[in-house]
Amino acid sequence: MNEQLTQPNTAYAICGFNDIPSQRAMGFDLMIVDEDGSHRPWPIVVVRWGKRVFAYLNKCPHTGVNLDWERNQFFDPRGIRLMCGKHGSIFELGTGRCVDGRCKGSLTPVALTVLDGDICVTGVRLVEEEDSSG
Repeated sequence: MNEQLTQPNTAYAICGFNDIPSQRAMGFDLMIVDEDGSHRPWPIVVVRWGKRVFAYLNKCPHTGVNLDWERNQFFDPRGIRLMCGKHGSIFELGTGRCVDGRCKGSLTPVALTVLDGDICVTGVRLVEEEDSSG
């Protein structure tokens, strides 16, 4: 039995719920474990809007660049939608759907849950800090 295997219902705490103020977003540079066991960067953006949280890959579907134009600057000038800092494409918070700009699809959603006051990523296998020894 391989103890490295992670159950599909594993939740990885990435920050406290209150670490992200309401109506703000924060980027996280995580490492995901692929099916073949290899590791690759997995940048995500987490949005808190009141008591709700949303997350997407931090990757514009138009060109693949990160959305934030400066570290943790993800919103349009009105502060109500996500915006690609490179080309100005605008995305709905709750769906990730492109609603203005150079739209080539939607943002890729990331599954989240809130457990014991922590925002947790679910549905993937992440490289944990303790696993960095290889």
